[in-house]
Amino acid sequence: MKALLRAGTALACILALGAPLNAQTGAPPQERARDLNVPFDGTPGPMNAITDVPGVEVGFTTLISGEGKLNVGKGPVRTGVTAILPRGKNFKDPVFAGFFSQNGNGEMTGIHWVKESGFLEGPVMITNTHSVGMVRDSVIDWEMKHGATQYPWSLPVVAETYDGFLNDINGFHVSHDDTWHAIDTAATGRVAEGNVGGGTGMACFGFKGGTGTASRVLSAAQGGYVIGVLVQCNTGSAHDLRIASVPVGQALHQDRRAELLYGADHVDTGSIIIVVATNAPLTGTQLDRLARRATLGLGRVGGTSGDGSGDIFVSFSTANPGADSAPRPFRQGAAETPTAPPVSQIGMLPNWAMSPIFDATVQATEEAIINAMVGAKTMTGINGNTIKAVPHEDLKRLMGETHSTTAW
Repeated sequence: MKALLRAGTALACILALGAPLNAQTGAPPQERARDLNVPFDGTPGPMNAITDVPGVEVGFTTLISGEGKLNVGKGPVRTGVTAILPRGKNFKDPVFAGFFSQNGNGEMTGIHWVKESGFLEGPVMITNTHSVGMVRDSVIDWEMKHGATQYPWSLPVVAETYDGFLNDINGFHVSHDDTWHAIDTAATGRVAEGNVGGGTGMACFGFKGGTGTASRVLSAAQGGYVIGVLVQCNTGSAHDLRIASVPVGQALHQDRRAELLYGADHVDTGSIIIVVATNAPLTGTQLDRLARRATLGLGRVGGTSGDGSGDIFVSFSTANPGADSAPRPFRQGAAETPTAPPVSQIGMLPNWAMSPIFDATVQATEEAIINAMVGAKTMTGINGNTIKAVPHEDLKRLMGETHSTTAW
């Protein structure tokens, strides 16, 4: 039987230790990149997470069970599913959205309609490569049973990265109930990182990776808007990893087993899903532009988007509620007075004011990726395959040797 690690399942043990708890997971607070003196530009929000964007909720189901030799259908299991809800459970109020594929060796369902309409209805879900279909169908079931769509159909956005180095990916362990749990338990506040949700079995730049998040708050003169990013990081080569311009991967990654992941020539064959959220009033076209800036944040840490990498990004704005009103039939007959369709009144930030938002997106993406690595723990999966976590003390030492506090 697989073990299902959900929020609160370890609560009793942790309480016995007297450690402060993370409200999202019932676990002690994790170290983050800033705790290791990694310098970043920009001002983070109070949680330094995508949930700093008002109304955005995040939920996880994390599946970890078994050890030893791969037995397809039984394990070991190192996977899960992540849910990002732009307006919480209010799926009937679509948000303006954008999309960009830096390299398309991956999957994000439902994105054709996002591109066509400029709107996202419902959550963004992230899981492993071979569980996309199950998660997609389960989201549709949730929406239909909760009356959560404007239409009698649904085109959910579900993205993936590959966790088959650690996980019994062909065992299809992510279930209908797991998907519902991620949606139903989604919440605002602190967001768990590392080996959680869809990021459970992922690697990042040769180290253990997974889920990471960060945010930026603009100054009042720039509009005071919030930009939040969440990544599922399974990309990059240790040879290419840069943190604050330091070649950390080359300095710290001495495990030759990295060649099992990337090959002796350090080819980037992983993937990364990046979700960008903001409360700035942006249209779909502007959000396409915003999604493209995530590539620059990925590049800052050494991402090169190799041929085998699925680097796929989606963005959305929680501004302009009610912009996409529910459809209704055109009533025009002999016995009826014709009624014109309603006209939505929306706000839009002028293009010239977007540069600070672009900067914030690059900054938050960079930090979210590093947070995914710092939040992750060493994990062993199928056939004894192991991916080691980035060593915190060594990273902190490198940052101290290279950077000193500078007043700008």
